[in-house]
Amino acid sequence: MNNLVKFKFYETALQANRDKQILAENNINSFIANEQLIQSDWLLSQAVGGIQLQVFEKDFHEAEKILKEYNENENFTLEAEHTIDNPDFDFVCPECGSNHLYKDDSSTSFFGISILPSENYVCYYCGNKFKIG
Repeated sequence: MNNLVKFKFYETALQANRDKQILAENNINSFIANEQLIQSDWLLSQAVGGIQLQVFEKDFHEAEKILKEYNENENFTLEAEHTIDNPDFDFVCPECGSNHLYKDDSSTSFFGISILPSENYVCYYCGNKFKIG
């Protein structure tokens, strides 16, 4: 008989559903336990052991391998140009030297309206967050 076993534990349903989708794309059936219970009362998370992703015993090692490979590949930077023509800013990322940057206004805006001028920037290429000035 092929039993369901606890495979992985999550704090959020989003993380669990992402991994469930990855496994489904690789023909492995999985099930999420405690999702609705914890979403209705997150204080119960500790008591029931969090949100659980379950797989069949026979698929356990294959599921581990698939998620490990996915997470290793996810660590590689998204394909983005290291340098771009006509950049918005006249400086580069201090970490990697890319000029593919954007201004991070998330901490200085309220409902999308900028309150204070931001000096925070993020590099599209390496993800480095830095300040100018």
